[in-house]
Amino acid sequence: MFALDGINILDLTWQGPGPLATMMLGDLGAEIIQIRAAPTAGARQEIRVAGQRAVAYQAVSRNKRSLLLDLKSEEGRQIFHRLAREADVIVDGFRPGVTERLGIDYATISRINPRIIYCAITGYGQDGPYRDLPGHDINYISTAGVLNLIGEADRQPVVPLNLIADYGAGGKDAVIGILGALVARGKTGRGQYIDISLTDSAISLLTESVLSPYFQSGVEPGRGDHVLGGATPAYNIYQTKDGKYITIGCLEPWLWENFCRAIGKEEFTAYQSERDKWAEVTAHLKQLFLTRTRDEWFDFLCQQDVPVGKVYSLDEVFTDPQVVHRRMVIELEHPAEGTIRQVGFAIKLSDTPGQVRSLPPLPGEHTEEILLSLGYGRGEVERLRREGVIG
Repeated sequence: MFALDGINILDLTWQGPGPLATMMLGDLGAEIIQIRAAPTAGARQEIRVAGQRAVAYQAVSRNKRSLLLDLKSEEGRQIFHRLAREADVIVDGFRPGVTERLGIDYATISRINPRIIYCAITGYGQDGPYRDLPGHDINYISTAGVLNLIGEADRQPVVPLNLIADYGAGGKDAVIGILGALVARGKTGRGQYIDISLTDSAISLLTESVLSPYFQSGVEPGRGDHVLGGATPAYNIYQTKDGKYITIGCLEPWLWENFCRAIGKEEFTAYQSERDKWAEVTAHLKQLFLTRTRDEWFDFLCQQDVPVGKVYSLDEVFTDPQVVHRRMVIELEHPAEGTIRQVGFAIKLSDTPGQVRSLPPLPGEHTEEILLSLGYGRGEVERLRREGVIG
């Protein structure tokens, strides 16, 4: 048994937060059909040439079946509507207005299936003056005020990959919204529309550490000025003797005391709240950490009850004993590639744990299977393929 047994999802997303969200739902047991545009003859040839290797490691496509469908065609829309009648959730990654033009929007689908939960993920939301603007994570976190807070005070902001709006905020907010709507539907019997704005989600990440104190004091933190942004020596990154880096996170007074005692500088204990001393202490710690290797500092400070972490390369992450123990990398057997590695399950459920039930599919791998299950005959399927309605 899985947590989301019996939940059927139509996935109309192709990059960023949508595929991550549906991957998480699929890991929890939902049945997912990944719907992409039917390819041209040239694209079909590229798919055949790329073969299994192109998709084997695409973890965001695991636990999904693949249907290639031309939603711009009338017959393509009819196929989608037939799928939507039995679906529980639709996840849409189009820009606002696209699904209306295609005839697969929430208003249309909810008439076909009033229980449908329709989650639309966009950069700025379904309304407002920015709703039609194109964008990516870097644009959304800059608008949200997040980007300006990341980096050192005397340098330009640091681009943090697309980890914040796309994945840390929007993708997971989509999952939360969908699960909340499923609970609500269990009470009301009705589906609903979920409007996820990546910008809104990024703003929400600032709630406790930035916005609550800002709204209270009216004082805006500058880049590098926040205690969680590198201002304090107690929560910072230091280079070590071997050219690697280590982090300490001694925000609580007793943890800072543990650290100061461990390095023989108990006089620094009183400086944790004295900002005028932070530069002096930081300069001392920069020199101190250069006297031992990263791993030596880690082993030593762990024994002193100090929050400490090694700054890892990706190669190091997946040999770390904690990460290995938590199974955050899993090995799977692939028919063409042999043993492959994928990211594990971050959500640990005791009774209904996540599982990879199927490997990432080739684009269109399940098109015929899905249409046959809808009642189409093999002759109809072949005709639809010849006409480019399906791939």
